[in-house]
Amino acid sequence: MSLHWPWALVALLAFPLLLAVRWWTRRRKRRAAVRLPSVALIRAALPGRTSWKRRIPLWLFAAGLLVTGTAAARPEASVVVPDSAATIILAMDVSGSMCSTDVSPNRLTAAQKAAREFIKDHDGNQKIGLVAFSGIAGLVVPPTTDTKQLLDAIDALRTSRGTAIGLAILASIDAIAEINPDVPPTGVEVPDDGTATGDYEPDTIVVLTDGRNTDGVDPMTAAAAAEARRLRVYTIGFGTANPSPMVCSSDQISGGTQFRGGPGGQFGGRGRFQDMDEGTLTKVAETTGGKYFKAEDAESLGDVLRDLPSQVTLQRKKTELTSWFALAGAALVLLAVGLAQWWNRTRLPARPRSSPQ
Repeated sequence: MSLHWPWALVALLAFPLLLAVRWWTRRRKRRAAVRLPSVALIRAALPGRTSWKRRIPLWLFAAGLLVTGTAAARPEASVVVPDSAATIILAMDVSGSMCSTDVSPNRLTAAQKAAREFIKDHDGNQKIGLVAFSGIAGLVVPPTTDTKQLLDAIDALRTSRGTAIGLAILASIDAIAEINPDVPPTGVEVPDDGTATGDYEPDTIVVLTDGRNTDGVDPMTAAAAAEARRLRVYTIGFGTANPSPMVCSSDQISGGTQFRGGPGGQFGGRGRFQDMDEGTLTKVAETTGGKYFKAEDAESLGDVLRDLPSQVTLQRKKTELTSWFALAGAALVLLAVGLAQWWNRTRLPARPRSSPQ
């Protein structure tokens, strides 16, 4: 918990001042007291009141003043709340290795299916942008709530050569900068000494890839740029390490990718070892405050994407607690006054019962 106006705690000095006034008043009363011949008679005439009944109202009143004084300082608490205004940029790998058949029917088809389900789950309630990357990276769909536009773009993805993970992160940063004025684009220098502090921006980048960076900017350089802008990057490593043939249908291959023709209008290549750089993907996520996930099949990829909204759309925000402190302080003060009045009320002597004639 933090205080928005800490200097207002000076109001708490009212409590010791009140204690001093009470002590001075009681001292003067003792000096002016009249000595009577029989103190026992006076005590017998006064209503009985135990010591705890004298102290409880006093301490309740003191607690009420302390809580009310704290309310004047405008206390704030940092709480985790869902943020439907957060934008998610989904950066999808469309390198040639996405034709690998270790995930049936191939990685690209499985990734497209999982991405479609991810988009449908939001049903236009949240802005989603799409970045595709192979040897280069580009924004395919700017952040939007248009589900149909996103689904059409997912279906139109085509593979090409190379894997530029770093460029994909930078393209995602620029896409967020277009809609969030608090995020500078990548062409703007942002001082970063590795000790960036403060709350994360509500917008998030999700990178889905099956390999390691081969082109463009180093992923850790791009991660540093995201960290400086307080953007979290979640990374997903998709596929297995098993050598497997690469087979894509003709409509999954771009003109720049050359694979040997096969039956049924398919293009394929011989099996090869898929070298995924999980170490770098993990470091990218940890550097930016995100998390790395491993998905070896279509089902696990779907699970990862379904669980992501519960993590990326939760934001830590400061909530002011002034009203709650003020209400609690007022309740304590009223309770103290009420108890003091009740326990100090004048009790009339009981009327003697008349004896039966």
